[in-house]
Amino acid sequence: MSNVSQNTEQELLQSCCKGNRQAQFRLYQLFSKKMMAVCLRYAKSVPEAEDIVQEGFIKVFQHIQNFKGESKLETWITRIMVNTALNSNRRKMYLFPMVDVSDIQTPIQDNVLQDLSFESLLKLIQGLPTGCQVVFNLYAIEGYTHQEIAELLNISEGTSKSQYARAKELLKKQIKAESENLKYGKRG
Repeated sequence: MSNVSQNTEQELLQSCCKGNRQAQFRLYQLFSKKMMAVCLRYAKSVPEAEDIVQEGFIKVFQHIQNFKGESKLETWITRIMVNTALNSNRRKMYLFPMVDVSDIQTPIQDNVLQDLSFESLLKLIQGLPTGCQVVFNLYAIEGYTHQEIAELLNISEGTSKSQYARAKELLKKQIKAESENLKYGKRG
C-alpha cells in the first residue's frame, strides 16, 4: 500500500475488521486492479478472473481479523487470490502425462519476447492447458519451488516439473508463431 501511510493502513484494517463497508470498499479499490492482474494469469478469460477476484475479496473480508501484520497486507491478499484461483482451477485441472524434462529444449531468443506486448504474452499464458498454466504461474511468476507446487496441488514433484517443461515448450511454439506473425505483418 504505497500511497497509504502505516497509520492509515492500520485504521483501515481495524475498520474492515469491524465490518465497515466503506473501509472494505476502500481496501477493494486499493488492491482490486493488482489482484485482477494476478487472477488473469490463472484464468482463461476476463470474466473468470473477475469471479476469482470477487470470491477472493469475500475471503479477505471474512478472514481479515486473521491478518497479523507478519507480511505486507498486499502480500497477504495476493496469497488469498492465488489460493482462490488454484481452488477454482482444481476442479477443471487436466494434467498432461509425464514428460521427461531432459527431452525438452526451450531456447527462446530474448528479442522475440521484446516484440510481444504484455497483453499478448498474457493471452499466450491463458491459452495453455490448465495444468500447465497453473504450474507455470506458480513457478515462473510467483516463485514457488516444484516441491511447494506439488504440495499445493497434491501432485508429485515430477509432475510439477513436467507440467512446467510442457508449458515452456508450448509457449515457445506460440511465441515463435506470434513472432512470425509480427515479422510478416499478420494478425492472429
